[in-house]
Amino acid sequence: MLFKGGGLPHESLALQEKLFGAGPDYNFMTRIERFKNSLVRVQHFIRCCARYNLHDHADKKWFEGVAFPNEVSVLGPHSGMFIPTLKEQGSEEQIQKWVPQAEKHQIMGTYIQTELGHGTFVRGLETTATYDPKTEEFILNSPTLTSIKWWPGGLGRTCNFGIVMALLYIDGKNYGMHPFVVQLRSLKTHEPLPGLTMGDIGPKFGFDTVDNGYLQFNHFGIPRENMLMKYCQVLKNGTYTKQTRNPKFSYGAMIFVRSMVVYEVAGQGLAKACTIAIRYSAIRRQSELKKSRPEPQILDYQTQQYKLFPLLALAYAVWFTGVRMKEIYFMVNNEIKQGHTERLPELHAISSGLKAFTTSMASWGIERCRLACGGHGYSAASGLPKIYVNATGGCTYEGENTVMLLQCARFLMNIYGGVKNGRRPSGSVNYLGERISSRCTLTSEFTLKSLADAFKHRAARMIKEASERLNRLQASGNDPEDSWNLNSVVLTKAAEAHCHYYMVLVFESVVESVEDNCVKDILRQLCQLLALCGIQENSGDFIQDGFLNNDQLELVKQKQLSLLSEIRPNAVLLVDAFEFHDVQLGSILGRFDGNVYENLFKWAKKTPLNKPEDLIHRLLR
Repeated sequence: MLFKGGGLPHESLALQEKLFGAGPDYNFMTRIERFKNSLVRVQHFIRCCARYNLHDHADKKWFEGVAFPNEVSVLGPHSGMFIPTLKEQGSEEQIQKWVPQAEKHQIMGTYIQTELGHGTFVRGLETTATYDPKTEEFILNSPTLTSIKWWPGGLGRTCNFGIVMALLYIDGKNYGMHPFVVQLRSLKTHEPLPGLTMGDIGPKFGFDTVDNGYLQFNHFGIPRENMLMKYCQVLKNGTYTKQTRNPKFSYGAMIFVRSMVVYEVAGQGLAKACTIAIRYSAIRRQSELKKSRPEPQILDYQTQQYKLFPLLALAYAVWFTGVRMKEIYFMVNNEIKQGHTERLPELHAISSGLKAFTTSMASWGIERCRLACGGHGYSAASGLPKIYVNATGGCTYEGENTVMLLQCARFLMNIYGGVKNGRRPSGSVNYLGERISSRCTLTSEFTLKSLADAFKHRAARMIKEASERLNRLQASGNDPEDSWNLNSVVLTKAAEAHCHYYMVLVFESVVESVEDNCVKDILRQLCQLLALCGIQENSGDFIQDGFLNNDQLELVKQKQLSLLSEIRPNAVLLVDAFEFHDVQLGSILGRFDGNVYENLFKWAKKTPLNKPEDLIHRLLR
């Protein structure tokens, strides 16, 4: 119950459904077949939500994990961005008008921001919404080719509504980016409304079951009441009013998605890959360690352990960090509803930084798991290619990772500047106000506190150096923008160091909270391995200022290797603890029963290429 807790009953409900329990084999389908199959499952999922009274977001996500195994459904943008934006940006009247319809799936919506020419750089978006007081309408228009909306999930064929981010113009004045509720398709025929050119953007690296789309506006009018008006209003005569607010309120839905990505994309994706690779490594036997002895499990080879066990530790760390991110998001969101916005900048920064840090690590880790499975890992039957393409998408959607790290870094620079001026930081950055030890206290015991302190020192030093370098660049005559660009590599490294420390700290806190001593000892080993691998892989950061010496670095290497043999007896149990059903893994290599080879053979026989085909026979004669 360490991982899924109350989620298991909802997964069990989904597995009882014949349509979900079987699990589709998308490998033998065309893209159109995959998309249609997903729509059938979406319709059944909606009926199940009503039948089982599933209203809570978390309950639905557990159910979805079985209903759409290793696939992204069109429900994601609807429940993850469309509805939250309505709730966060809409007035009470607007919420009452649209949210009930959306929650009952009477309308299906998506979030429409990214354009052909701009994505993460929101200020570069070009779509316009010009207010006409005569008709009391906003006229939406795509003035350039690059202003065509591009990428929103569900836009291609599925959704009939969308929240469009566009530049508001009144009497020729630009009031900046605002959200507008736009009906896209007829509720009777589902055809695009006149004035809209829209469709699917075509095949992608993954996400075949989602119709990412494009949308071009040709002077398309919507009622004045369709601008979401919780914080800003346009009166009938064109008067613009707004409340004093944090500008990040406008991107609440994106903060929500970034917070969820850490857990749902990075954490679960890497955990699935580790489950497959470690189970398969316990089944696969190869070569000889000793003559005349049976071939050993490849999991007994130290090199295989060195590949996989650090990733297992990372999977646990990212999972725990994702859970913490979800908790913080809902906590801060409740504070915002009560008028307290002090922690919103920190939430924006840490969600951006962790989204980037964890998805990059997970994407790399999943690929390493595939390689650790040898030739069979390259087969679609392993499930690993599908897990990889789903996870690696998280490196670019909802903010390209480098840009996300720079957003986190900007927050860190502001906080560090405040510390220099006497302000006391709090939350995830409180350590920037502490006096950090200049020498490492690591001994052969490798206590979790001493390991966390090492990452604290690294983060604090790198943030300090990034800030000082930024100041030197400006002092030498560079303007702030050029100084930022010339320092951007150092800034991203500082943001990564902050996120790395945060993840180690979260893992340490989870270990200390466990009451069962046996479980605590096993988790401590994983936490130690995570931290020690992080130190070795970034050893230059730790020895640069003399914090860590060569003797301590040698101790780190020795302890790493000893932990591999300590973790080995529990490795399979540690991945079983994630409690992924075979349907969710979608992998023959990672089957719970270990019956890999027989099922690989059965799977290969199912490929359509093995069916008699006259044309193929004629071509091969």
